[in-house]
Amino acid sequence: MTGLGMPIARPVSPALVVGRRRIRVVAACFAIAFVSIAARLVDMTMQRPSEPRVAGGEPVPANAPDPRRADIVDRNGELLATNMRVPSIYADPAQIHDIDRAADELAAVLSGVAADELKRRLRAAKRFAWVKQESTAAEQAAVLRLGIPGVGFRSTEKRVYPRGRLAAHAVGFVDIDNQGLAGLEHAAQAVLVGGAPSGKAPLVTSLDLRVQQVVREELLRAHERFHTKGAVGIVLDRETGELLSLVSLPDFDPNQARRASADSRKNRATGQTYELGSVFKVLSTAMALDSGKVALRDGFDATEPLRIGRHVIRDDHAKKRTLSVPEIFMYSSNIGTAKMVFAAGGGEALRGFFERAGMLTKPVLELPELAKPQLPKRWVDITTATVAFGHGMAVTPLQFVDAVAALAGDGTRVPPTLLRRAPDEVPPRQRVIEARTAEDMRWLMWLTVEKGTGTQVRDTGYLVGGKTGTADKFNPNGRGYLRGAVIASFVAVFPLEAPRYVVLVMLDEPRGDAGSRGLRYGGWTAAPVVREIISRIGPVLGVPPSSALARAEFEDRLLTAQRGQPGRRKEAWVAAVVARD
Repeated sequence: MTGLGMPIARPVSPALVVGRRRIRVVAACFAIAFVSIAARLVDMTMQRPSEPRVAGGEPVPANAPDPRRADIVDRNGELLATNMRVPSIYADPAQIHDIDRAADELAAVLSGVAADELKRRLRAAKRFAWVKQESTAAEQAAVLRLGIPGVGFRSTEKRVYPRGRLAAHAVGFVDIDNQGLAGLEHAAQAVLVGGAPSGKAPLVTSLDLRVQQVVREELLRAHERFHTKGAVGIVLDRETGELLSLVSLPDFDPNQARRASADSRKNRATGQTYELGSVFKVLSTAMALDSGKVALRDGFDATEPLRIGRHVIRDDHAKKRTLSVPEIFMYSSNIGTAKMVFAAGGGEALRGFFERAGMLTKPVLELPELAKPQLPKRWVDITTATVAFGHGMAVTPLQFVDAVAALAGDGTRVPPTLLRRAPDEVPPRQRVIEARTAEDMRWLMWLTVEKGTGTQVRDTGYLVGGKTGTADKFNPNGRGYLRGAVIASFVAVFPLEAPRYVVLVMLDEPRGDAGSRGLRYGGWTAAPVVREIISRIGPVLGVPPSSALARAEFEDRLLTAQRGQPGRRKEAWVAAVVARD
């Protein structure tokens, strides 16, 4: 210490100086390392979540499939299809030195992976090949322990269908690479995978899952009860053309589409054609009335079978007398319908009308499963007669519903759609028949439900009009028809005072039971299904019950028509309901 109390400075050891410098250098190295790691972490978090990398940090080649898809929802936003992220294992064959050895080692630790098949895929690919999609954590750990260069992990999108079978045929399904194979998944592929990687707007369908649920439940009940080979249920909003329900049975779980049979994946509503039988009389009667050559007050002699060349046309429940046009429709007379069509212009007129109604060309809808109608090669007289009552021409159920939507509405049609339409997105309407003819058709369809072959659809709370159909089933493996096999159907429109919804139920080869009195006809098998559907979906869709005043207007027209008939025909208006259309 000095006199001033200050410490005396001592010389610093050269070794200490060197040590401090080394510590500073080491600290700087650690700081640089930590900064580099932090920067790398930030860079990795900023990368797109779906950007995968192989061992060594090389990105997956650009030709790797992009599995990202937008959601599919119903008109109310309920999920029909969405994505779930799952870990998968892939390889870059260009970085694998010994493909045979790598494939053998990978197959040994991965369940469901065959070594020979993996070798084939690795040799066929240039820079990207799946080793296994949807792997487990244990499998990933086993692959990591193998340490094979060029093998990496990728978090992929798995397409899932929360509603299972409910809308399987409309929504469709995807393949292992998340690419659409059927339904909207295929038809809307470009829309579903286009746009930005994230934040894609969902594809909004026209389906209403509440309605879809009801239709499927009631159709499935009938499918099982009558032991049918297949069944179809459709609900169409005729004002917008939107399909609220599209059901085809048997159906399948799109989450397990690869395990489904070809028959269950078949969309019978749009991808298969049928001779629908007497429901076609809605079309032929509308044509006749709209021609101006046939009026409701006209009568046609159905006393004897109609002979055309060597062919004979009969009525299943012949009245053996002259029938008025309303009687021909409500009693579903084949003889009367054929004569009525000939009076209105015959085959040329009927064919032209079908063309206006969209029955002669392949239907248009946002689905790949669309079948062309099976049309007569020549419209000779016998063909005209049989087509008039639904034989000799096969169409999809969708096409038929589309046509009825115009004939029982205001006479105009708008193309159907499986996508939700805003009011300003509804295409221009096309006129098929005059509004007065459409009014007459609604009354005839009401008469069929109230007094004719469709009484099983009464008591829904709504004014309902409809038509039954029972057609012998064409033999797809040869000429003629299958003995004892029929297509039973019922088409309905409600509420008739303000026609909005068209409902079709079609049953393929139903078998009668005690509840149907052993009968398999449309009036006893399909009609009750339509009744239950309308009773359940009407309140869901906010349709108020039909008023007494609306009912009175239809009944008053019936009374007026009755007064206009001569004696014997007047009694026939209130005759007992026949059992078959």
